[in-house]
Amino acid sequence: MTENMKCGCECDSEIVGIYPCSGSANVGIISNQLAIGLTKAGKGKMLCTAGIGAIIPGQLRSAEGCDRVVVIDGCPMNCASKIFENAGMAVDEHIIVTELGVKKTKDMEIEDSVISESLEKCVKLF
Repeated sequence: MTENMKCGCECDSEIVGIYPCSGSANVGIISNQLAIGLTKAGKGKMLCTAGIGAIIPGQLRSAEGCDRVVVIDGCPMNCASKIFENAGMAVDEHIIVTELGVKKTKDMEIEDSVISESLEKCVKLF
């Protein structure tokens, strides 16, 4: 576990790694925004999904140092969770943006209300 992953207090707070798919469809972009929002809300720390896919040792150690790994996929293709599967790493929680009621499109202009409504639903899952 790296120093910047600690919760910052003297409590026994668990370390939650949040890994978005960050795909190019609207739901991938929303996945990334949700990871940022959950990090800002203190629900965990956004970490690098691509680093897991690239099998970068430091990124793998960061994931292994988490008490919980949360993957946020944009759609049922489950690219981010498959990255973890291919790396032989477990996922503790899996969120799929389309299951939050967002339809997958190629539109890259996403209304703030869609992101905030999805974030509210995600926060309730923690």
